[in-house]
Amino acid sequence: MTLWWILDLVLLLVVAPVVVILLRDVLNAARGIVPSVAKITAAARAGSRDLDAVPLLLTTQRQVRETVEHVANYGGSLDVIVDDA
Repeated sequence: MTLWWILDLVLLLVVAPVVVILLRDVLNAARGIVPSVAKITAAARAGSRDLDAVPLLLTTQRQVRETVEHVANYGGSLDVIVDDA
């Protein structure tokens, strides 16, 4: 009977506090997830706003092509003018 009392005391004085400490740490880690999720959400929203401008790249590519063609034509005209001078 005395052995049972000793084991009960060991359980109460050693094992129970360890379990409580571990559960508290798990609870703190779980509470720490919420701010991380909020930061991830904000970053995802910002990334999404950055991608809103992607369709404008098609317009930019077309404008660059047209500008290069105009510059090439101008350069060709200069080549003709300089050869004649």
